[in-house]
Amino acid sequence: PRGKGVLRSGAEAGDALFVTGELGGSLAGKHLDFEPRLVEARWLAQHFPVHAMLDISDGLAGDLRHILAASRVGAELLATSIPISREARLVAKGGASAKPALLAALTDGEDFELLFTVASRDAVPVLDAWRKRFPKLALTCIGKIKAGEGITIRDKNGTRPLTVHGYTHFA
Repeated sequence: PRGKGVLRSGAEAGDALFVTGELGGSLAGKHLDFEPRLVEARWLAQHFPVHAMLDISDGLAGDLRHILAASRVGAELLATSIPISREARLVAKGGASAKPALLAALTDGEDFELLFTVASRDAVPVLDAWRKRFPKLALTCIGKIKAGEGITIRDKNGTRPLTVHGYTHFA
């Protein structure tokens, strides 16, 4: 409804960061068979105080930066939590020159999944309600919003700055 839209600019330090579905694989044709998450976005906005939201069209790393810039915050991603599509995993097995699956999930465009933040206290209620309402569509907490700038990614080797970006138009 008018005046009730969820913007990119509302993310707050401490928020949980969520993504729907799986990421990566557009180079394998995944982008040709997608379903816009309009119903899901509307449901989230009507049932929970979503702080910031957008769809991932330019890759997780790129579109997350749009939320962070508009909200003037940073983020920490958990590498093992990022949901990687089957298509991205298959392409990654294509040989030494193939893009690693995690890199595809971070940078491939045209995923058309939702990326959103809610207060950490709302994370479990959102997950529980989501599973009841959309049992066939994954919802994953992939990290948190933090004070400061930039994106870090945590994996088994520690935490480091995320330097990759998503698709850049007119580059």
